[in-house]
Amino acid sequence: MSRHLRRRDFVAGSTAAAAMMASAQPSMGQALPSGTLRMLVGFPAGGGSDVMGRLIADKLRQRAGANVIIENKTGASGMIAAEQLKNAPPDGTTVMFTPSATLVARLTSESVAFDPLKDFATTGLVGTVQTVFAVSPTLGVSTFPEYLDWLKRNPGRASFGTTAMGSFTHFVGVMLGNAAGVKLEPVPYRGAAPLVADLSGGHIAAGCGGLTDFLEHHRAGKLRIVVAAGGQRPQAAPDIPTAREVGYKDILIEGWYTFFVPAKTPKPIIDAWNRELSAAVNEPAVRDRLVTLGLDPQPGSPETFATRIESDLGRWKQIIDAIGYKPS
Repeated sequence: MSRHLRRRDFVAGSTAAAAMMASAQPSMGQALPSGTLRMLVGFPAGGGSDVMGRLIADKLRQRAGANVIIENKTGASGMIAAEQLKNAPPDGTTVMFTPSATLVARLTSESVAFDPLKDFATTGLVGTVQTVFAVSPTLGVSTFPEYLDWLKRNPGRASFGTTAMGSFTHFVGVMLGNAAGVKLEPVPYRGAAPLVADLSGGHIAAGCGGLTDFLEHHRAGKLRIVVAAGGQRPQAAPDIPTAREVGYKDILIEGWYTFFVPAKTPKPIIDAWNRELSAAVNEPAVRDRLVTLGLDPQPGSPETFATRIESDLGRWKQIIDAIGYKPS
């Protein structure tokens, strides 16, 4: 074979190989949609969900050069944002950053106009977050058993503040009381800020909320978190024991955060969002900051997390029915 033929065959082979590689890697060419991307957050600016969403959005802008804008569609535990997402075009230009609390709210309200299993598709798990029970620093107790002893001396103060009725921050408090043989009465608050203020001032003895809402105040001494409802101690606060550790093995409720897109969004676009979001969350600086805020980052595939969502909804309904809470 002549040198010319060998060279011609080599060039032809290289060209064919390059074409095959290009056709075999369409996902690499499937970037996030062009133009402005809307990230819906169903909670107020400055809150835990908003801060985490903006942190991830900033990294997306750096990584993908995406024009991501945050839209805070507040109200009804995130359900207003969810209804907006349901009606958004399924082209990947609109996503919603949401906690599991929004799906729980759907189980406890009869007026919800969306079905998370039919109307949304997940881009995958972002991370898990825990519901925690805290006491006022004015009580002079530092553990849940000490709080129960305090209640025996102060039976008239067996109430706890909840940041949202019909949510984990309501149910976990009731479940802890039931497990301990104490009837804890929930007192509704309009969010974490007023509850933290009342805990700090001793106006209410205890409160139940999300770790992301309470952690900073726990560190500052404005309240004392005495138990968490997750399967293991939070990464950001390894000093906080789980309910199982203090003797209540049946109390295990773990919340999470995900990004949803409209249900009919094409899978290549969902995969593009998963790829970019997972990379953003796994960025060391972003990951460390999310942990500090109370989130345990655990990015995963859309398929795996879709299965978990369905399973969790079934289990949460069983918990709600067992407590006897009726949708309003």
